[in-house]
Amino acid sequence: MAEQLQDQLRAWARWTYPARVRIERWSGVNVVEVPHDPKPEGRGRADLAVIMPLRDWTCAGCGESGPFLFMENDEPFCLTCVEMDHLVFLPAGDAALTRRAKKESGLSARVVRFSRARKRYERQGVLVEEAAVERAEELCLADEEVRARRRERERDRRSDEDTAFQLEFAEAILGLFPGCPTHRATAIARHTGTRGSGRVGRTASGRALDERAVTAAVVASVRHEDTDYDELLMAGVPRGEARARVHDEVDDILARWRTAR
Repeated sequence: MAEQLQDQLRAWARWTYPARVRIERWSGVNVVEVPHDPKPEGRGRADLAVIMPLRDWTCAGCGESGPFLFMENDEPFCLTCVEMDHLVFLPAGDAALTRRAKKESGLSARVVRFSRARKRYERQGVLVEEAAVERAEELCLADEEVRARRRERERDRRSDEDTAFQLEFAEAILGLFPGCPTHRATAIARHTGTRGSGRVGRTASGRALDERAVTAAVVASVRHEDTDYDELLMAGVPRGEARARVHDEVDDILARWRTAR
């Protein structure tokens, strides 16, 4: 028993807020006092602490029990007796929601529970006013809506930029290969200019409409669309050999496209 109490004492010594610990035998069970942090001069409002007990306990005021206890004058009280039963439990996990709920709540308390495995007290959440939770949820949802609208605007902006770039890329293709069908130039530009594709159109030289980058995009399209290159790869032909086999065919098509229709 002494060792267990020492573990609890050490656990509270590591707690963020200064805490005084009393181990008392109350109705046959050990009760750990978690005193609230009185409002120090120059700091924010007082930080109250409520225990989520591991064992059965009895309220010093009404003789009842409950899921939470609050230590007052070295005795455990239920939330009803200390006029905190109007608060609702908000589990830990959403830092933004917790922060806003505490800010919106006129009265709040942190909830802790002793971890036998880690031999320390750990935060479980907070007790706050129900209206504060609702208001905090509204604020978080509003933030999410703002972020969603911002993402939508960014998508629209990028889409407009991509469309403009693809049009420029198609014009660059037709400038180098005037014999290329317009729909084919558009398809090549759309394929190679897709954002995040990693294709030649999204490289620095591609975005600059460098002649070599534009030509490379056209060559790749012809190789895949107008020759047996893909079939050769599927048949197990090494990539270098497959390219060599279709090289002349690709050159013939490019030569025709370089001539105006």
